[in-house]
Amino acid sequence: MTEAPKIYVAGHRGMVGSAIVRVLQRMGQANIVTRTHHDLDLTIQADVRRFFDTEKPDQVYLAAAKVGGIYANNTYPAEFIYENLMMEANVIDAAFRSGVKRLLFLGSSCIYPKLAPQPMSESALLTGELESTNEPYAIAKIAGIKLCESYNRQYETEYGVDFRSVMPTNLYGPGDNYHPENSHVIPALIRRFHEAKINRTPSVLIWGTGTPRREFLYVDDMAEASVHVMNLDKKTYSQNTQPMLSHINVGYGQDLTIRELAEAIAKVTEYNGEIAFDTSKLDGTPRKLMDSGRLNNMGWEAKVSLLEGLAIAYNDFLDRSASDEK
Repeated sequence: MTEAPKIYVAGHRGMVGSAIVRVLQRMGQANIVTRTHHDLDLTIQADVRRFFDTEKPDQVYLAAAKVGGIYANNTYPAEFIYENLMMEANVIDAAFRSGVKRLLFLGSSCIYPKLAPQPMSESALLTGELESTNEPYAIAKIAGIKLCESYNRQYETEYGVDFRSVMPTNLYGPGDNYHPENSHVIPALIRRFHEAKINRTPSVLIWGTGTPRREFLYVDDMAEASVHVMNLDKKTYSQNTQPMLSHINVGYGQDLTIRELAEAIAKVTEYNGEIAFDTSKLDGTPRKLMDSGRLNNMGWEAKVSLLEGLAIAYNDFLDRSASDEK
């Protein structure tokens, strides 16, 4: 009987990392290694190397990252580029040095140019200017992709290194950040609509016209896609990627307008007031939709519908709010 691989999930307390742990556990995987930030600071190279030398995992999911919305990215650009670069470099290099053959790096759709053709395919990488508000974070994520590709190119033949990258669209679900300033659009709107319902506020004002289109993926779908890509046989993965264009998009496959999103969240939170739009505020990019055809061709598709996922996310918000009040 083959011994189960030892799997290290970096960032297991984050939204994506915790979802990966949930999916692995549902699959019966018991040999999962985790460390909190308090126990292991991934920006400290010596500590990361010591951890890998001691634990010697077989597989690594690199889901650890410093993340945030537009406000956070704009306010802390130095922290976003430095911390993400250091975590990626330390984990990927230490994984190689300790003999890890299979690693999965998790990036972001913000790696693509702000005016990339829609839907955005993997080949759009490095073809244009990035969105200025999150450029430092995007640069760090691009560097993570190139780290994986570079280690593959240099060490695959001699050491069997097979490091892969997946780029998710906008994610939401259990474990999200509902901070009023530092969160992304879905958790921010869940909080605002819930508070408007509780306070009986007659309307909720949303920045922009409501016409930009965005794509959203439930986080457990993302986790299942990650496990799927991690465990793909080498031949299938190689047939669908290129050595210097090896990352894989992970999307829901459909987008919707911000107005439609707001209406869906109002429905889930049972807010019956007016939804208003401040058209004096900028809209941002008109559309951001991922082309996930490469991954679909390798046997994966999203399962959780937006309304189903939003309902789960809202319940998560309510549970955590109740816990915070105790």
